[in-house]
Amino acid sequence: MKIATWNVNSLTARLQHVLDWLIANPVDVLCLQELKMSDDKFPLDVLQSAGYNAAVFGQRTYNGVAILSLAPIRDIGKNIGGFADDHSRVISATIDTRSGPLRIVNGYFVNGQAPGTEKFAYKMSWLRALRDWLREELAAHPRLTLLGDFNIAPEDRDSFDPVGLAETIHHTTEEREHFKSLLQLGLVDSFRLFEQPEKSYSWWDYRMLGYQKNRGLRIDHILVSETLVPQAKGCVIDRVPRKWDKPSDHAPVILEIDP
Repeated sequence: MKIATWNVNSLTARLQHVLDWLIANPVDVLCLQELKMSDDKFPLDVLQSAGYNAAVFGQRTYNGVAILSLAPIRDIGKNIGGFADDHSRVISATIDTRSGPLRIVNGYFVNGQAPGTEKFAYKMSWLRALRDWLREELAAHPRLTLLGDFNIAPEDRDSFDPVGLAETIHHTTEEREHFKSLLQLGLVDSFRLFEQPEKSYSWWDYRMLGYQKNRGLRIDHILVSETLVPQAKGCVIDRVPRKWDKPSDHAPVILEIDP
């Protein structure tokens, strides 16, 4: 069973990319972020024709998340329980597998802009609320994966310039502590369960030949509950779509587990 996450940076602009990628990579579950469209604009018919069920939490112009699944989707939840938020950032759902129910939590984490700003303070409060809510989710769903665009490079090796970018957005001590707090709940960074090439990134700036020079960050993650760790078989970043014409600035991340 393969589960993937991809910030498509506008599904309107990248729908054909998603369809082409799914033909080449028929994953069981694909979590999308930054749809940048309202629910009524979501191309449900097109994706159903490709064989996928969908749970959608859209937002016009900004944000928006969706879960695509070959299997039926049930028990859909939206945003963080108990945290008032006008933004469509989190969608959760359960998929039944041979090993039992699997809870999928797909998040487009707050960017934060810059330390010391109101948007950074919002990111910190959002991350605290996420941790507290996930504690309850894990208690109810021991087989859980949290995946998406975290907007956090958790370690220096996840950044092309950890010295020059130290304590800037995505690299701050505060953000990294929040990432660690998610791991302390009993979640594991599936990418780091396996040997990986150096300078493995999932996002590259459009500017200044960011991709061509591999000036990237690893900010797209798939965390799995400890129950799922023995079932994990591999986790990779697929850089191929980043080379396509008018690509998203993010690449898909794919986790393979025993179903």
